[in-house]
Amino acid sequence: MLRKLLPPAGPSRSLAVAQLTNAIGDGAYYVCSVLYFTRIVGLTPTQVGLGLTTGWALGTFASVPLGHLADRRGPRGVAVTLAVATAIAVAAFALVRSFPAFLAVACIYTVCQCGLVAARQALLAGVVDAAGRTKARAYMQSTANAGIAIGAVIGGVALQFDTQAAYLTAFVLDAATFLLAAVVLRRLPHVPGVARPEKGEPALVVLRDRPYAVLTALNSVLMLYMPLLSVVLPLWVVGHTGAPRWMVSALMVINTVSVVLFQVSVANRVHDLTSAVRIVRLSGLVLLAACVVFAFSSGDKAAWIAAVVLVAGAVLQVAGEMMLASGYWEISFGLAVEGKQGQYQGFFSSGISVARMLGPLALTALVIDGGVVGWLVLGALFLAAALATGPAVAWAQRTRPVASDQVI
Repeated sequence: MLRKLLPPAGPSRSLAVAQLTNAIGDGAYYVCSVLYFTRIVGLTPTQVGLGLTTGWALGTFASVPLGHLADRRGPRGVAVTLAVATAIAVAAFALVRSFPAFLAVACIYTVCQCGLVAARQALLAGVVDAAGRTKARAYMQSTANAGIAIGAVIGGVALQFDTQAAYLTAFVLDAATFLLAAVVLRRLPHVPGVARPEKGEPALVVLRDRPYAVLTALNSVLMLYMPLLSVVLPLWVVGHTGAPRWMVSALMVINTVSVVLFQVSVANRVHDLTSAVRIVRLSGLVLLAACVVFAFSSGDKAAWIAAVVLVAGAVLQVAGEMMLASGYWEISFGLAVEGKQGQYQGFFSSGISVARMLGPLALTALVIDGGVVGWLVLGALFLAAALATGPAVAWAQRTRPVASDQVI
């Protein structure tokens, strides 16, 4: 089963193995961390939320300069260094006994994580040819979901014991997986860094690339499906439908298993910017349909009817998610300036972080408070962002030499 999740031997497989390794540790960490900090360390939920939000905000701003560092110094070395630094930060969480200490470690952890994403994407661009990058990214996404699911089971065992030793074991596991990932990344081919910008040329070119900024913003809107799945749907199922509470877990399982099994197949439909724009447009329609179906699950319907409707919505949602991911992976790599993939991927991933930070509050107000109308507005927002992607890609193509087909 594991072999089917991994690409053929080569750089893509090493990247997927590193992603799988990280994800197992992260899955255990995500399940346990909040309860460890509140129940064992004694922080309040508000302090934990504030510390993590501050950390991810700082990491968002650090993504571009760390991505630029990967371009300059070579992405392999920077990725390995950041993986080791992340392992040290995770281990440092075990020493936290106060909010200031938690805040400091959380900031280091998130900055390293965000920088690692940018460096790893730059490394992918350096060791995988342009035609294979989207498929390689799909394998990484598939293995990441599988790893998080495995890690979540391990974290669940720690939750069952509910002791300091059990939680710290999960933290040690996470730190160890980052060290192992560093070893795997170290074995990839060396990608040389690029020369310093010429006098008068800005170092962070991506910050002046308006078409790419627009595409990053559009992707951030579409990435609102992430807090939709993790925050809004659980609240919706429990508070607005007659479905049993265990449906929350069932919907998460549907999403995870679907991505593991089908993400690579969906990505095979994307070969260039033209097919990428086409599949993003389709993803907008599918996500709109998912929102309409979720809205229909509300009310006094019988539990089994509500459950069936929710499953239908979840299937549509994950289908749209996989289409969206495949299209925007191609766009994010294909429109990046040659030799500057690190800073471009750092900038692109910062938009995803924004969706994660602002999405829970915005979507809770829109959907949980707005009900059916909120769902329809969200679906229309997904569709509008997807349809705007085509013109934005065409604009970006006009501003740089890109060997690609004309976007329809």
